[in-house]
Amino acid sequence: MNTRPHDLNSSGHYAPYATVDAVSRGRRYSEPAPSYRSEFQRDRDRIIHAAAFRRLEYKTQVFVNHEGDLFRTRLTHSIEVAQIARSIARALSLNEDLTEAISLAHDVGHTPFGHAGQDALNDCMKDYGGFEHNLQSLRVVDELEEKYADFPGLNLTYETREGILKHCSTKNAAELGDVGERFLNRQQPGLEAQLTNLADEIAYNSHDVDDGLRAELIHIDQLNEVPLFQQQYQEVKQVYPDLSQRRTIHEIVRRLINCQVTDLIQTSVSRLEHHAPADLEAVHRNPEALIAFSDRMRELNLELKRFLRNHLYRHYRVHRMSVKAEQVIRALFEAFFNDPRLMPDEAQLKATELKEKKGDTGQARAVADYIAGMTDRYAIKEHARVYHPGELT
Repeated sequence: MNTRPHDLNSSGHYAPYATVDAVSRGRRYSEPAPSYRSEFQRDRDRIIHAAAFRRLEYKTQVFVNHEGDLFRTRLTHSIEVAQIARSIARALSLNEDLTEAISLAHDVGHTPFGHAGQDALNDCMKDYGGFEHNLQSLRVVDELEEKYADFPGLNLTYETREGILKHCSTKNAAELGDVGERFLNRQQPGLEAQLTNLADEIAYNSHDVDDGLRAELIHIDQLNEVPLFQQQYQEVKQVYPDLSQRRTIHEIVRRLINCQVTDLIQTSVSRLEHHAPADLEAVHRNPEALIAFSDRMRELNLELKRFLRNHLYRHYRVHRMSVKAEQVIRALFEAFFNDPRLMPDEAQLKATELKEKKGDTGQARAVADYIAGMTDRYAIKEHARVYHPGELT
């Protein structure tokens, strides 16, 4: 058997429905095949070296970046998603390299200030096509990264690009070419994309619990009303009754992740055995996703999400940060759209080029690209430079 090393996983083979180089739909711009890496390893490497990926270190997850050094950022979140997703991919004999590439790239289009920033920028763009971070992540890897002489963007494989694009309206899908086809045809993405989407949920739910407790915005007594948390808490206290609170919380969060991953793997194995897809095309044609939680775990997850929404994301301290973030984003958009000369030379040039092609819609998109690429602290500094010029130059 003359299979290359990167065509093998730890068990010696990929499942027939996994995504491998041989079935890849390739790249937008043709390139010679890599000599010592798989195509998806090349994707992962390009993402890691991208400027947009590095900037995730200073983009918030829930808390504004300067609120504390120990809270998770988009970068640490992306790494944690990749770790969880690779474990699941390995257990299911799927492609770990593709899974990791999707995981690391899935948030590169996020605005500063998390969801508050995205909502504000989407509102600013409502007359110009809107703003959605999944579409922006695809735009980053397809167009905005400028590193290579032969093509714009990172020229990632179709499969990685497909995995980045979790959700898409029919209108937007019609304008996206190949990666929009599955939304128009109502087909499923590859299994690596499916599992990464759920690994993302596992990571942010579990780690928002950790960060919320660390920030003392939520408390263990409140969380013990949530069955999924309560079960882990009782097991930990029974085995380790004298454990410190910090270590207790860490042990609970670790078990939260483990029980969800275990359920996801076991449920997905059952669904794969039941539907028995012969190959990747059968996965695309299947009427439902094949990677999934059990009904019980899905309900437990929904209860945890509801708790976090009501008690953490709507906490007055988080809301105060969100309101400030929205004010910064709106003010920056208004200033730059009304006078693009306030932006740095490169952003000005892009605004001019896009306005010539698409009028005000093009100029607005260029302003949105510039703002979305900012880190939390850079956005705060830009706001000060524009509106309080005596404070910063």
